Amino acid sequence: MKLLHTSDWHLGRSLYGKKRQDEHEAFLDWLANTIEQNRIDSLLVAGDVFDSSTPPNSAQEQYYRFLCRAAASSGLRHIVIIAGNHDSPSFLSAPKELLKALNIHVVGSISGNPADEVLVLHDQQGKAELIVCAVPYLRDRDIRIAEAADSLEDKGKKLLEGIRAHYAAVSELARRKRKELGQNIPIVGMGHLFTSGGQIADGDGVRELYVGSLAHVSADTMPADFDYMALGHLHIPQRVNGLETVRYSGSVIPMGFGEALQEKSVCLVEFFDADPCHVKVQAMGIPRFQKLLSIRGDWSYIARRINEEVKAGYQCWLEVIYEGSELVTDLRERLEAAIEGSGLEILRIKNSMITERVLGQIHDGESLEELDENDVFARLLDAHGIPSEQREELTNTYKEALSLVYEADKEEAPDGRS
Repeated sequence: MKLLHTSDWHLGRSLYGKKRQDEHEAFLDWLANTIEQNRIDSLLVAGDVFDSSTPPNSAQEQYYRFLCRAAASSGLRHIVIIAGNHDSPSFLSAPKELLKALNIHVVGSISGNPADEVLVLHDQQGKAELIVCAVPYLRDRDIRIAEAADSLEDKGKKLLEGIRAHYAAVSELARRKRKELGQNIPIVGMGHLFTSGGQIADGDGVRELYVGSLAHVSADTMPADFDYMALGHLHIPQRVNGLETVRYSGSVIPMGFGEALQEKSVCLVEFFDADPCHVKVQAMGIPRFQKLLSIRGDWSYIARRINEEVKAGYQCWLEVIYEGSELVTDLRERLEAAIEGSGLEILRIKNSMITERVLGQIHDGESLEELDENDVFARLLDAHGIPSEQREELTNTYKEALSLVYEADKEEAPDGRS
């Protein structure tokens, strides 16, 4: 039996105003062909199907067009989709009863009954062949029971306990299902979360999903009963704690220039009839559909690199970061002249010298633009002389407030950004 694990499609995403519909269309076409060519039995999509909770019509059309094509694919028996933190649970779940007719299973949110997340998938003869524990992105309010008198530390512990308890309950139900079936079939887990030690890239938009020190869920939270764990949320393809069978497939296209050099992939997972616990996992590279390039340095270096790209005849989107000591006030004009008539398009220009002159430096070699919200808060604590014994509680309170703001953004903001 062959599974294909993918995640973080982010349909509807743009990059500095450039729509990425063509890239996503090329990826979905490649994915459909890959499913056919490799005779995939089940497709697992581990969250962040869309980039926002209110995706544009073009993104919705791409999604449903792909599902129809994939469902009609010879050999593909099931598609399982869970919601990520970018997805609207209600939007993703709305057509789930209709999609069931195509053997497409959608889990947008937890229902209060873990059994709704335990799916028994059958082969063409109606024989059970796989159990999938399809756990969507677990929101704080769904799993943590906080009391007014709880300290921040207590709230954090309850959050982690809630995540662990939810996976344990789902795993236990899967074990019972397998015992009832009387067949030693594989159990596959799915999740959308941030595990300890996970790698992220600069500018990839991945935010910590949980408050303070609990932003990273430890790998032992994942039940040992899972023969494979298909994770989403982190954009760099990676193993968790070096385990072959606990993986992030990563995003399918570079989310920003910080991911420009990453090799994107999906995970091909094979189980063998003689022993379902014997699993082979292979990363399958996704072609690069749009070249991204970040060039940083002084003007002579930037000009030389752009000239090389022009001569090579590449079609490419550029980010240019000027870091020279000379004050260049006509940087944009110089760049436009350098790329004129070529296939290069500049999406972002950052003139570090101008930025530092206008905003001033916070510390030596550091500008305000380069600080995130946590850095700024830490500097404010410094500026006000807050004692070290008060900092941890204040910082945790601040992070919890940010978490609540992000959740509110997901529910209320018209573009659904997080």
